[in-house]
Amino acid sequence: MSRTYCIPGVFFLFSAWFLLFIVSISLPSFQAMDITRVHSSGGVASNGDQAFTQLRLGIWGYCVDLSSGRTCFNTGHGYSLTVTNAQNAEVTIGPSWTRGLAVLPVACCVAFIALLLSISQHITITLVASLVSFLAALLTLIAFAINIALFAYVKHELGTLNISETTITGPGFWLTFVSLLLLILAGCTVCFGRRRDRMAGANNNSYQLNGPKSGFLSRFSRN
Repeated sequence: MSRTYCIPGVFFLFSAWFLLFIVSISLPSFQAMDITRVHSSGGVASNGDQAFTQLRLGIWGYCVDLSSGRTCFNTGHGYSLTVTNAQNAEVTIGPSWTRGLAVLPVACCVAFIALLLSISQHITITLVASLVSFLAALLTLIAFAINIALFAYVKHELGTLNISETTITGPGFWLTFVSLLLLILAGCTVCFGRRRDRMAGANNNSYQLNGPKSGFLSRFSRN
């Protein structure tokens, strides 16, 4: 594969894989890498505990900021969370809204496979790398759609509690979007590089077939 196209393609794939990797670590191990974040004035509690000022939702669990400090819960994917206001009205974020977040680690693994394939200089393997890159992009797109659905659901449900809160997207939300763009760029770069190689090979073969033919006596001429 052409070096001009190979290096950017590998760089895009590595960047996408690295971002997906740190997003996949998520809460509670990486507390800054949440998908959805809720800021509250303190008049709301989660799962019957103390009132929290901040709630962070990740792939493998969630964290709440209490008066005594931050507490994180390693619940695993597909967890459930109940939020209650001062009037004991409550909303539940069910596992159907958090279970799909596990698509992100799957996309991370597929992106890593594409990265390994893209290192090869064999034309057929680079084509496979391009296809695997697009597969990783598709999985990341699905994961990003799940992120949007979770954010919209949490924002809507907490809005029904009539509390002073602000629901925003977390860093993991936007890093997923950036990874999606990088994977699309990587797949296109690898694909265009392979097409350029095929055209270059066809032109070389055409030149050899249609090039000037030397006569019989020219074989005995000295340079």
